[in-house]
Amino acid sequence: MIVINGDHFFDLPGFYEEVSKVFMKDTDWKVGTLDGFNDILYGGYGVFDNKEEVQIIWKNSLKSQQDLGVEATRMFYESKIIQGKPFNVELIYKKLEELLVGSGQTLFDILIEIIQCHENNITLILE
Repeated sequence: MIVINGDHFFDLPGFYEEVSKVFMKDTDWKVGTLDGFNDILYGGYGVFDNKEEVQIIWKNSLKSQQDLGVEATRMFYESKIIQGKPFNVELIYKKLEELLVGSGQTLFDILIEIIQCHENNITLILE
């Protein structure tokens, strides 16, 4: 069982710190991107083995849902647009537009989707 505690962070960099601490304990590697978060969920390094069955409990998930909601996601996309390459700016503009009209995913939604892509061996419980 792995516990992500929403009280331990309020933004995406804080989320990365939290999951680095709980998933990558006793390693030098730190999560710093959405792709990196997805990578650690395959297991094989960090606290669980490849394809090992794992239960993730996300405590205070409602707080995280707010913290990683529309405003945080807007700032995330805008920073990617400002940075430009290597990001697909056209795609990010589209995602930002969808977010602002209420049909796009928030960072919280994206993180949940990443976890759910590993449903063969990972069970997520939101508390």
